[in-house]
Amino acid sequence: MRRRHLRNVLRIEEQTSSTPWSLGLFLAEVRRDERDYIVALSPDDERVLGFAGLLYVVGEGHVTTVAVDPKVQGGRIGTRLMLELARRATSRGSDSITLEVRASNKAALALYRHFGFAPSGVRKDYYKDPTEDALVLWAHDIDSPEYAERLAFIEEQLPGAPIEQKEPA
Repeated sequence: MRRRHLRNVLRIEEQTSSTPWSLGLFLAEVRRDERDYIVALSPDDERVLGFAGLLYVVGEGHVTTVAVDPKVQGGRIGTRLMLELARRATSRGSDSITLEVRASNKAALALYRHFGFAPSGVRKDYYKDPTEDALVLWAHDIDSPEYAERLAFIEEQLPGAPIEQKEPA
């Protein structure tokens, strides 16, 4: 994720989150070394289709955000983003990934199950507007050959090119 992406990222964030992050928060997050923020771009690289972030703490990855433009939801953008986050987590030495998700977000839960996430707890009233519990999910042993096979299988099912992060010109 680059500064030039942030206008589109904020637009998606406001459309998909009841408590959207501010520009200042995104700027602070993308500057930190122990985090990765990525975007999925349209084929012409003009439009952000989705974004995701990952925080690294002592051998674990924590998904901080995943959002897809409502106009392209259902187009496997979320799958591509999660695939890239999982690969980055393993490349940084993580052996597990965790995240929180609204208990009612059935589409996200299905996506995360596909990546081997399983519930491990509940954060009561974690989300606001509307107030709702968060399910805490974990995927363990992401550094194993079996998990690498899972990721390879997921990628085989995806049409088109993978998400690429281009270096600034």
